[in-house]
Amino acid sequence: MGQTLSEPVTAKETSCCANNSLKVGSSCMQGWRINMEDAHTHLLSLSDDKEAAFFAVYDGHGGAKVAQYAGNHVHKKIVTHSFYKQGDITEAIKQGFLEVDQDMLNDESMKEELAGTTALIVLIKNGKIYCGNVGDSRAIASAGGLVHQLSFDHKPSNEAETKRIIAAGGWVEFNRVNGNLALSRALGDFVFKKNEKKRPEEQIVTAYPDVTVEDVTPNHEFIVLACDGIWDVMTNQEVVDFVRTRISEKMEPEEICEELMTRCLAPDCQMGGLGCDNMTVVLVCMLQGNSYDDLAVKCSRQPQASNETCSGMHSNHINEGASGDEYEPSNDTGLD
Repeated sequence: MGQTLSEPVTAKETSCCANNSLKVGSSCMQGWRINMEDAHTHLLSLSDDKEAAFFAVYDGHGGAKVAQYAGNHVHKKIVTHSFYKQGDITEAIKQGFLEVDQDMLNDESMKEELAGTTALIVLIKNGKIYCGNVGDSRAIASAGGLVHQLSFDHKPSNEAETKRIIAAGGWVEFNRVNGNLALSRALGDFVFKKNEKKRPEEQIVTAYPDVTVEDVTPNHEFIVLACDGIWDVMTNQEVVDFVRTRISEKMEPEEICEELMTRCLAPDCQMGGLGCDNMTVVLVCMLQGNSYDDLAVKCSRQPQASNETCSGMHSNHINEGASGDEYEPSNDTGLD
């Protein structure tokens, strides 16, 4: 755990935006940490694609520089990629992550940077939810009150991650990469990407993301993107229940984000660091052409267990559990 303050910084940076399809709130808080190292993005449309909405959380470590760079460049790299223009959004996300990482390495002001960041993005376009992820920030969707986990945490102790780390010359100790880094994929962290015999996808720590694709259905209510400062404290289902209750009360999305962070903030930092991290939450409410009041009515209904709510997920590792601990790694390594 990083160094902490004697008292938490509880001031929150909060914003909101909306159109006919989406109503979005976001908030971030420094908390107990000495510095704020998170960054986030919410765009209802992109300059190069007005039909796409883009949301992201970047949880930095070792400094904020890489997270801030990612926040300024990842969405631009994806939407202008040749694969994106050909309609292959999944591949555009994968290559976009890798190319942003390479751009940083080629940037004289960034190449010696020791910092790194998670990168969690959600892109909504043409009735589909695309989620790309490296690291342990997480995105979930609520469909009829049931959790759809859109991303899966990259931890060094996961079997597939351990295998890659060792093959690249690293090791896992105390569930950390080389006894140091608590996540196994990230942007930046170039000290772990120096094996010249390995491709970017094969490095000790890689920026190659897992990508999931899910169809938007009438049951979809909202998507939550958040850093591990939230998920270390609450389960996926607890977050869904927390958000649904407040939407049903017609609380504004940005206020829900603020309340969620306050709920997760530790009263002190004597219990192993849970609730002592920087916190960032982006809440994407899916209006689907209806009003926020209509969504409030939908969220007031009891969760309905149905196979239909779990349809439409297309990914290399499907895990509908309420915890990110049971990780099913993708068979797609990016290597042909």
